[in-house]
Amino acid sequence: MHNRLRNFFIRHRYNIAVFTLLNVACAVCIGLVAARVVYSESSRRVDLIWNLFLAWIPFILAYVAHAVSWRRIWLYLVIPFVAFLWLIFFPNAPYMLTDLQDLARASFGAPLWYDVIIIVWCSWTAMLLGVVSLYLMQDIVMRTFGRFLGWTFVFVISGLSSFGIYIGRFVRLNSWDILQNPAETAMNILGLVIDPSRRLAAFTFLYAFFFLFVYLLLYSFGHLLQEQNVRAKASPEQLEPTQKTNVQR
Repeated sequence: MHNRLRNFFIRHRYNIAVFTLLNVACAVCIGLVAARVVYSESSRRVDLIWNLFLAWIPFILAYVAHAVSWRRIWLYLVIPFVAFLWLIFFPNAPYMLTDLQDLARASFGAPLWYDVIIIVWCSWTAMLLGVVSLYLMQDIVMRTFGRFLGWTFVFVISGLSSFGIYIGRFVRLNSWDILQNPAETAMNILGLVIDPSRRLAAFTFLYAFFFLFVYLLLYSFGHLLQEQNVRAKASPEQLEPTQKTNVQR
């Protein structure tokens, strides 16, 4: 039993580390907001906790989808429904970065630098939740349809999520509206698509580019570490024949 548990932690140590660090980051965010509430005696910035909770929803959905995707029967029965919910809630993760514009308003009850720390902590944590959830969904698409469609999926989702962030920030629609009032929400979205404004086009393009940059950077860094670990494990085996050859010479 002890060996099984040890092997489990060794095999999934990076997954456990990522999950633990994300929880620690959320705990720090909650602590910062709670300290502000106590210090200022106001509920300002409490909405960041709700937004952080919404950012966890796509992460949990992606984790569930990734866990059941290894069984082909679940891949075609459950994944489409989970993927639809994930797509609806995914913009909530990178959305929190737009809360930085609230700093343009006067800061009440706490120093401006403290509000900057709170919003940066929360928005970066939510961004990481979005990156990890997108990585899990991309892995499902890659295993099912190939590498090209996997990366096409990433680019398309980046654009759609940026469009969704614009809708949430400026049109004031949220993920729940799609489920509660699908017809009215669809008409509002269709109106934006048919007659897009310059602000909509610029925001969607720039935010999608920024999110893609963050995703590609973290993706490349993660795979760089993975390659270094593989080389470190393979190097003793590669050096051994070389040493034997030198001895024979």
